[in-house]
Amino acid sequence: MWVGAVESSRSDAGPVRDFVGYGRRKPRVRWPENAAVAVNFCIAYEEGAERSVVDGDLRGESLGPGREPKPGHRDLAVESIYEYGSRAGIWRIAELLDEYSLPATLFAPAVALEKNPEVCQWVTERGHDICAHGWRWTDPAELTQDQERERIKLAVESIERTCGRRPVGWRSRTGPSLDTRRLLVEEGGFIYDSDAYNDDLPYFAEVGAREHLVVPYTLTYTEGRLVQPMGFTSPFDFWETCRRGLDELRREGQRGFPKMMSIGIHPRHTGQAGRMAGMRDFVEYALGAGDVLFSTREAIARHWIRERPTAEAPRQATIFGGER
Repeated sequence: MWVGAVESSRSDAGPVRDFVGYGRRKPRVRWPENAAVAVNFCIAYEEGAERSVVDGDLRGESLGPGREPKPGHRDLAVESIYEYGSRAGIWRIAELLDEYSLPATLFAPAVALEKNPEVCQWVTERGHDICAHGWRWTDPAELTQDQERERIKLAVESIERTCGRRPVGWRSRTGPSLDTRRLLVEEGGFIYDSDAYNDDLPYFAEVGAREHLVVPYTLTYTEGRLVQPMGFTSPFDFWETCRRGLDELRREGQRGFPKMMSIGIHPRHTGQAGRMAGMRDFVEYALGAGDVLFSTREAIARHWIRERPTAEAPRQATIFGGER
């Protein structure tokens, strides 16, 4: 088995866990332009696909504990927060990306894209990509295997219809079910999923007799914490965390082992004017570094599959003038 692969043959308990990964055998990836870090902005475009009484759900989304709506009752305030993301927030993010000619990936449920054709048009015009975030914004663990299979099919058909090409990546809402990865491989058109938080770099997993790429995501560089209790109090706190992370990843990349960085943003959160200032500062800092590549998730996945970076044995360390 290739170093860094994960054994995923299923049992009733689901995929086998791997606590080793690459370990000290770090893969030496060569990004385009010899970049030290490949940065991927992941825009969680979920507005219109969230829980909604209008769309047949028992309850809509809430503002958190103590504000859960009663069954069958609409919370118009919460609904309007989500509408902000699709009416205003996404366009403020789009304008910044357009200004600096940066690519991005939309983590988008199919139904959200159906409700805003202009977003689909922008994605197509600018060459961004879609990582399917479900058909609606649904937890796969709440579905039967047949329901999940059908939702995957509906998502693919819908996104292909609205954006002109099918998605090749997948990320579940809160996390995959025990069946998700196998169902994605069964579907046949997905080259990767981002249903893991267990590494800084892509890796191959074995799903039955097939090899499948995992492009891990992260919650560390995801600005949902801006609106969570005990989260960041300022957008600059979040973007300073991203900047510090980028600095460390660049140091590692400059030592010969380039890295990947995923940054998650939500139009209803980051799309607010005051929070965009932090994103602009980060973009300008990264562009000024000279060794940072902004990329789509699909491009990262295809590059990894094509290049198949080799994992190298750990080097001997010099300690007190001697060899360990």
